[in-house]
Amino acid sequence: MAKISLTLIQTFYEVARHGSFSGAARELNLSYQSAANHVRRLEQLLNGRLIETEQGAKRIILTPRGVMLYNLLYPELDIMLERLTKLIENQRTALRVGMPQAIFFYLFPKVLSRFRAQFPDMEFAVYERDTVLAELVKNGSLDICISERYFGDPVVPQRQLGTYRLSLVYPQSWGPAPEVRDIPRWARDKPFITFEPGQTLRNLTMDFLSRDGANVQPTITASGSSSVKRCVEEGLGFSIIPEWCLLPEDQGITSLRLTNLPEVRVYFGTAGFLQKHQAVQQLFDDCRKELVGPILEAPRGSELNYPVP
Repeated sequence: MAKISLTLIQTFYEVARHGSFSGAARELNLSYQSAANHVRRLEQLLNGRLIETEQGAKRIILTPRGVMLYNLLYPELDIMLERLTKLIENQRTALRVGMPQAIFFYLFPKVLSRFRAQFPDMEFAVYERDTVLAELVKNGSLDICISERYFGDPVVPQRQLGTYRLSLVYPQSWGPAPEVRDIPRWARDKPFITFEPGQTLRNLTMDFLSRDGANVQPTITASGSSSVKRCVEEGLGFSIIPEWCLLPEDQGITSLRLTNLPEVRVYFGTAGFLQKHQAVQQLFDDCRKELVGPILEAPRGSELNYPVP
């Protein structure tokens, strides 16, 4: 049998306790669909139905197997989670957060200032990566990840913080900016600077520049937008980077906002059992207050819902 996660068990428990997916979703700060998906996944792992629903009915009915599982969990699961929460709150002296280097470099100083005022004795340990963040949360190496990737993994639930646009940047000496629709053709014979293989922004950029069968190959790759932009400033080539990397004091580069590309989403993910931890919730609130508005566009719909692709 595949390994069953605590997140799936907790979601089923709350659905059974509240008698509805919506009640469990409110309790766990999930979307209705995410709560339903968790239960369906647990049923797949157990190879049997736990819950029956009638079309149009708001409440659920436990199957005999569902009743058996709920009785097995109640009240021990509540006790275990309460003890686990107290243990974490008493012993956690560091919050380990993973995020792309550019997000930390450009966006996080104000977030950290607000967070440190609330938790002055807690160490904020940052792992600056774009890839493998979900795996690091799942294996216990990270508590939180801020990412442009949606993992679709119930063990690492994510909330959307907001979205941002990308911008073309190139040396000012190259002349006027091309029309947005002409960028793939304009880029064909020019040196291209981008991110390391596997990074989200590299994939988006390569797809855009390769339209109409163009074969665009990077000449320089780097791990973060600050390094990429520095190479552009030195006249080494052009790139496509987040628009929030561009500052009023930047010299020697021309930028063009790419409104024809999809907005890039930014997600806040955490280990499922830490969702209600005070420091985790505080960090999420600080990210919303400092990043959404001046830097990120607010997500459509309920800002606290977990996204369902």
